[in-house]
Amino acid sequence: MDLNWLRTAIFLVVISAFSLTFASAQSERQSAESRARLALHEGWTLQTSAKVDAKGEAISTARFSPQGWHKVTVPTTVVAALVSDKTLPDPFFGMNLRDFPGVSYPVGANFSNLPMAPDSPYAASWWYRKEFEVPASYKGKTIWLKFDGINYRANIWLNGQQIAKSDDVAGAWRTYEFNVTQAAKPGAPNVLAAEIFAPTENDLAITFVDWNPAPPDKNMGLWRDVYLTPSGPVALRYPTVVSKLNPPEYDNAQLTVTTQLKNGTGETVTGTLRGEIESIKFEQEVELGPTEARDLTFTPDKFPQLAFAHPRLWWPIQMGKPDLYSLRMEFVVKGLVSDSSESKFGIREITSDFNSVGGREFHVNGKNILIRGGGWTPDMMMREQSERLHEEMRYVRDMGLNTVRLEGKLETKEFFDLADRDGILVMAGWCCCDYWERWQRWKPQDYEIAKQSLRDQIYRLRSHPSLVMWLNGSDNPPPPDVEQMYLDIEKNLLWPNPVVSSATGKETSVTGASGVKMSGPYEYIAPSYWQVDTPEGQPGRKLCNPGGCGGAYGFNTETSMGPAVPPIESIRSMVGKVHLWPIDDVWNYHAGGGEFKTINVFSEALANRYGKSQNVEDFAIKSQMQTYEGVRAMYEAYSRNKYQATGVIQWMLNNAWPSMIWHLYDYYLRPGGGYFGAKRAMEALHPIYGYDDHAIWVVSSQYEDAKGLKLTTKIYNLDATEKFSQENKVDATADSTAKIFALPDIEGLSATYFLVLRLQDAAGKAVGSNFYWLSTKPETLDWAKSNWWMTPTESYADFTAITQLPKVKLKLTDRTERKDDEAITHVTLENPSKSIAFFVRLKVDKGARGEEILPVVWEDNYISLLPGERREITATYRAAELGAAKATVEVSGWNVE
Repeated sequence: MDLNWLRTAIFLVVISAFSLTFASAQSERQSAESRARLALHEGWTLQTSAKVDAKGEAISTARFSPQGWHKVTVPTTVVAALVSDKTLPDPFFGMNLRDFPGVSYPVGANFSNLPMAPDSPYAASWWYRKEFEVPASYKGKTIWLKFDGINYRANIWLNGQQIAKSDDVAGAWRTYEFNVTQAAKPGAPNVLAAEIFAPTENDLAITFVDWNPAPPDKNMGLWRDVYLTPSGPVALRYPTVVSKLNPPEYDNAQLTVTTQLKNGTGETVTGTLRGEIESIKFEQEVELGPTEARDLTFTPDKFPQLAFAHPRLWWPIQMGKPDLYSLRMEFVVKGLVSDSSESKFGIREITSDFNSVGGREFHVNGKNILIRGGGWTPDMMMREQSERLHEEMRYVRDMGLNTVRLEGKLETKEFFDLADRDGILVMAGWCCCDYWERWQRWKPQDYEIAKQSLRDQIYRLRSHPSLVMWLNGSDNPPPPDVEQMYLDIEKNLLWPNPVVSSATGKETSVTGASGVKMSGPYEYIAPSYWQVDTPEGQPGRKLCNPGGCGGAYGFNTETSMGPAVPPIESIRSMVGKVHLWPIDDVWNYHAGGGEFKTINVFSEALANRYGKSQNVEDFAIKSQMQTYEGVRAMYEAYSRNKYQATGVIQWMLNNAWPSMIWHLYDYYLRPGGGYFGAKRAMEALHPIYGYDDHAIWVVSSQYEDAKGLKLTTKIYNLDATEKFSQENKVDATADSTAKIFALPDIEGLSATYFLVLRLQDAAGKAVGSNFYWLSTKPETLDWAKSNWWMTPTESYADFTAITQLPKVKLKLTDRTERKDDEAITHVTLENPSKSIAFFVRLKVDKGARGEEILPVVWEDNYISLLPGERREITATYRAAELGAAKATVEVSGWNVE
């Protein structure tokens, strides 16, 4: 044997292996570096241009000294920054906001449609300035400066060079990325300066409509993240996987992978785009011209490895597990990774069609889904709070909602990542009632801003499996030219979900019927309304719109039983001691705008149904009762009537500021009657009383059969005497609704009486329940006087007899345990009396007489206990909220001592 040849061969193998290892390590290092992100968060300064004589060229250099400027963090709007550093007082308390400079618009008006006063401090531009060091490792790379949100126009300078002008940087819902390789100084100090201009009444900006007031700056500023990212010659953006499944088996997925490449150089660049999903790999050669940006796509017909057999599907909450895959992509130039990304995606397919009453019905992976959701709003000053976001999403899951609707408030990546993880569907689309729907006044630049805004948002959102649909309009569909422009963008960018022309039932000449309705109500409505209002209409009532009226049929994109007066603690925090009682202008300032500037309709119903309130505490507890009734009735009606009813969005889920209206939990994250009414209505196996047919129904919202259930129905008079009792054996098939029996006429009922429904599984475990308080006095509606926001009550139910309930002293024991960063308080309640303990509220406080612990997830609350009944209930919350204090349980209720 030739030993020299053998030595040479071994040497070459070793060298080859070393080279591959080195190349791999270098590739990983380059990939890690390319993913590096320099967040420009802390250390900004802010000042009005009215106090600054210098120009951007000077402000963006180290020679400039920002003496007297406000120290801020970004993202922040101007007013949010001034509130944060105490230049301005808390705008959420009382009527403080009305004293802010620039707040001269009428109370209840939509400020987005009005010009700023000429003397407003926000009519002038404001400067944001940031000194920072670009890492030395960025040298030799392409450096990208990214703004995730600017409201509304901006001139931008870096190190004395203007890199963008306000003619080009315009649009609150656009994202901006600039190649600043020539202007940036790696390994040295850099200065960034942005001159921001507030939106006018003729801009496509941020709007709160009638939900709450608006800050005087109209949320001007750098309201989303600002950061730098490096890459090689080519950057990789917006990686997305679109999946198509094979009905009816749904056991095979055809995946299309797409991403955007951006050539940051002035030369032609050739490279390889590679992708990997678990063990599946794919690649293609790409040539990009100078400064070219292009979308590249891998399709399963050309890359058969993208056909997945028996994939793990992504499911919404309650339907299954929201399974996620990892997608890794990189672009390689001359053996080096120019840029790379890692992202998550879900394999699922969402489709929609129309049911027998013209309602739009949605299907996930071939299965029907009843959309049950709430309308989301960000903070009034657009402040981002990660911990709060997590807690709000936890509330959504706890209530049993499966959908959140964003009307023009297109949230952060963290929001959508959480929705993906938790299986919460998201309806997204543009806002109503401002320049976004003033198409007849649009100028050529507005069309371009709208076009680029949609492109940027579709790029952002298309990769998230939680997105269920996009609405091209809200209260009105766009005119044909705008709608077609939107549709072309959605098609070109491979938007994978249904598109709806608007949130209303108005047809368009481009896409025809929407299949949804937006016909209210938004004001107090009797609980029976949702079931009594049918597609056939009511005597004297005109058809609301092509989608019908507000009752439980079709898809109602926004509706409500009206105001949601929060518990007493929140009222105190909102209006202060001086204005606690009676209801005055401070209360009404925390109502809404337009038709909703007061809570008079709700208050009138409360007085008629429960009796005139004697004080604020009395009003607050009665408000929780009425809201519990109303919210539960709405969700129950849509659940019972599926799939003639296909979806309902409670207007709203949360509030942008402390409010008396439209929420399921208040701004302080305090769950009240509406929260627990919703949670009760959306339990997986649920017994329901029909206000229209006086029948007992069982609804299954789970996707597996439940056999051998036992339904117990009992009726009690006010004095707790049993007037009716019946047991029924029930089989509840998956995702079903079934009428079990109609209640007979019962003699001798008290004016207010109680209906108790209990559902047990075959093993005797409680799986569902309900507790209704009902009136022998019929509650009727004045259909002939209906309008777009309400149907008046003609005759109210009478619950005033509940004042006769004897006082009850409950037995309470509790213990608290800690699990990781959570604390769990276990509460045992027992009613030893011979009377019903009605509408019992539990709180966990930080020690005796301490503050209530919030946020908190109660297993149940605002409960009623029969004589001798015993309940065990848990409350879960962050252990940090408790600190070193001892958890103390506080119990109250309508007739609880």
